[in-house]
Amino acid sequence: MPLRNVAIIAHVDHGKTTLVDQLFRQSGTFRENQRVDERAMDSGDLERERGITILAKCTSIEWEGAHGTTRINIVDTPGHADFGGEVERILSMVDGVILLVDSAEGAMPQTKFVTGKALALGLKPIVVVNKIDRADSRAQEVLDEVFDLFVSLDATDEQLDFPVLFASGRNGYAGTDADVREGTLAPLFEKIVEHVPAPDVDPDAAFTFLVTLLDRDNFLGRILTGRVASGTVKLNQPIHALDNDGNIVETGRASKLMSFRGLDRVPVEEAKAGDIISLAGLTVATVANTIADTSVSEPLHAQPIDPPTLSMRFAVNDSPMAGREGTKVTSRMIRDRLFREAESNVAIHITEAADKDSFEVAGRGELQLGVLIETMRREGFELGISRPRVLFRDEGNGREEPYETVVIDVDDEYSGTVVEKMATRKAEMTDMRPSGGGKTRITFSAPSRGLIGYHGEFLSDTRGTGIMNRLFEKYGPYKGNIVGRKNGVLISNGSGEANAYALGFLEERGVLMVAPGDPLYEGMIIGENAKTDDLEVNPMKAKQLTNFRASGGKDDAIRLTPPKRLTLEQAIAYIDDDELVEVTPKSIRLRKRHLDPHERKRASRQKDAA
Repeated sequence: MPLRNVAIIAHVDHGKTTLVDQLFRQSGTFRENQRVDERAMDSGDLERERGITILAKCTSIEWEGAHGTTRINIVDTPGHADFGGEVERILSMVDGVILLVDSAEGAMPQTKFVTGKALALGLKPIVVVNKIDRADSRAQEVLDEVFDLFVSLDATDEQLDFPVLFASGRNGYAGTDADVREGTLAPLFEKIVEHVPAPDVDPDAAFTFLVTLLDRDNFLGRILTGRVASGTVKLNQPIHALDNDGNIVETGRASKLMSFRGLDRVPVEEAKAGDIISLAGLTVATVANTIADTSVSEPLHAQPIDPPTLSMRFAVNDSPMAGREGTKVTSRMIRDRLFREAESNVAIHITEAADKDSFEVAGRGELQLGVLIETMRREGFELGISRPRVLFRDEGNGREEPYETVVIDVDDEYSGTVVEKMATRKAEMTDMRPSGGGKTRITFSAPSRGLIGYHGEFLSDTRGTGIMNRLFEKYGPYKGNIVGRKNGVLISNGSGEANAYALGFLEERGVLMVAPGDPLYEGMIIGENAKTDDLEVNPMKAKQLTNFRASGGKDDAIRLTPPKRLTLEQAIAYIDDDELVEVTPKSIRLRKRHLDPHERKRASRQKDAA
């Protein structure tokens, strides 16, 4: 059966996953009466809530068209740069890409990252202008933007001669005319078959297979997914894994072969060159390794895995409220969960501390580690999380730190504020140009250190209209001290419940983060001080009852400003080096690392002396 391997690239909310649902339905992958969740490809709760694709997924459909029956393997790609570690490897599995853009929003900066990788690999794109039925659709302008984007990404003449379809993924139709308002997705299926080349592979050579994705199954162990680059592999065939230098990592057998049919993995007896399959039977092999017949000694070329640039400390929750909400609170449970994550997520590195009660977790960015923490808290874990810190490295010419390319799209009126804020964070502007519609696109080269916690501030500065994209650029010279949080915090000096009377007096001291009735403990952060130093306060103090009436006849009712509640990402970005975020299934609290004030003073003196 003829085969086509294609990846779908789209910005958040441009309708990628909905379109794939319709492709399933119209190809007959789902039965007429089969009940299927909307956005079947976004299988994780966090993916559904945030509307982002975190993990790349493979699926397969069969299309009965003018050229006979063709098997089409579709790979869904993550669009966020934090999960970009796997994008290049995923694109090496396919022979063409579908770029999906919203007919109103157009080509967004996030799509630039994946599209640039696809064009650099020589893949030929099919452009689909989606949501053509929107009232504010501007299809022709969007098409011009896509062409300009391709030119700016150094596309070849062949890549610039791309076919275009106009579609409504939700309503399940596509056509070559922008006025299309009915029909099916048959034109898209036919365009994939005609425009995407068949896999360029050697079916007669020895079996080779590049591991692109890693998964874990309780029964099968490690499941390695990728495309068969050459030859044929049969069930129980002896195989070995090679690293990038050609060293043998391990030897074993292909104990299970699985091919994709719709959303399911189905066991098969053999797989041929060009097929995207999953393979089990090896215990050490990982992403970027070559799995091959035992006669093969040359590894396939693999994209190196981007190094981690950021780390956080995950510790056992030792606050006075530990164990009240979570069921998984011991260091052994945390350890097992983190090492299980590292086994399937190659971008994460885990190091166990000497005290065995905390773990250094290194990854690609705040979003990636934030998603891991959020996933763990939903599973019932309680954790103490430290402030993120970047990973430096020592080279011959001194200390180096990670830099990121930051592309910012803002309304013209906010560009001055953004440039000023980025300058204080030691960023260098490399490009600034109008991007049309009263917007400016500014590009910076910035140390990752300076960007920690900036995203929330950026959204406030641009009234929520700015778009910021970050991409690992390089390791460069250390930029010196970067000013952190300017304000101190208000710290509870005892345990109990927050009292409205006490909070009323504390409001003039700063911004409160707790409400009356909230449980508190000594050393917990209850707000931000208006001044630069930390202040210990008593938020539980009640009004003294006396026999004297207030002169006004009755006491004035206390009116409090609603407290500032931080999300997980905001809390992690807000804390200082001597503070922790206490994460439980129901609560996010801020606290000092040392709850006892005497210990805090001692630690501060030791730090100053060092």
